[in-house]
Amino acid sequence: MPHILIAEDDQSMCSFLSLALEKAGHTTKAVHNGTDALEEIKTSKLPYDLLLTDIIMPGIDGIELSDKATKLKPTLKVMFITGFAAVAVGRKDIDHEKAKILSKPFHLKDLVEQVEAMLSA
Repeated sequence: MPHILIAEDDQSMCSFLSLALEKAGHTTKAVHNGTDALEEIKTSKLPYDLLLTDIIMPGIDGIELSDKATKLKPTLKVMFITGFAAVAVGRKDIDHEKAKILSKPFHLKDLVEQVEAMLSA
């Protein structure tokens, strides 16, 4: 069963993401900022397969979180969720071959499909 770490500062969105992914058979852990997500990756015994992170968050943003997390866990896959997709797509600090960007708003069914595609790749 894949383990997914969700880093999203909007608690309602976090709950929706967790619920949708758990219904699809994934194990999730949700945190509400990049600092807590990085600490979770450093200290958790869970082998996280995917980091699902918002790009814009207080403290450590999703881009910095992704960079630090994948240095700690090179096999960790990353999916960004953002309401600012046009800005994210043009960023040079996102490895677009290794990371997926999902634009808000999105349907939870689309999220689950994208997550499952990433995890099976």
